[in-house]
Amino acid sequence: MILIFSFSTENNRQKFEYIYQTYKNLLLHKAYGVLKDYMLAEDAVSEAFIRIYKNLHKIDDPASNKSIAFIVTIAKNVSLTMLSKEKGKVVELFDESQQDEFDLEQYILSEVSTEGIYALLDGIGEELKSVFLLKYAYDMSHRDIGKALGITENNVTVRLHRAKKKLTAILVKEGYAYEQA
Repeated sequence: MILIFSFSTENNRQKFEYIYQTYKNLLLHKAYGVLKDYMLAEDAVSEAFIRIYKNLHKIDDPASNKSIAFIVTIAKNVSLTMLSKEKGKVVELFDESQQDEFDLEQYILSEVSTEGIYALLDGIGEELKSVFLLKYAYDMSHRDIGKALGITENNVTVRLHRAKKKLTAILVKEGYAYEQA
């Protein structure tokens, strides 16, 4: 990836180079996880770095958990935007091998559009949604989620449990799932 940017200071150039060298593979992995296409993932990462450059002033310490979460969020949003442009494609947020007892029925994925899934996730609140997406869309461990968000692993577990509970209630209410006795 060739980037031609004009940096206002040497510090900004070094900061950007550090971010690029340190996180390019992570962002590619995350983008591929959303897009399931290596070429699209590369395009998404390129666009993400352009956005990171434009928002470099918002990053004080590129190694901080807050900055990592910010950078990953940019890549996620770029990937989701690209995915939404591919009409009819459903995001596979729930891989059966990674469900951690999350007992939603498989047909939900085929019944709900990408926008529908994210609209449903909007109903659980940003705090729970971010933990949920980092776990199920980006396959991050509880430890990595905790580091990225600045919370404990136990808090990650609690938030995931609450997110699953709220999402299940929303899915039942919307008619995509039914309550189990």
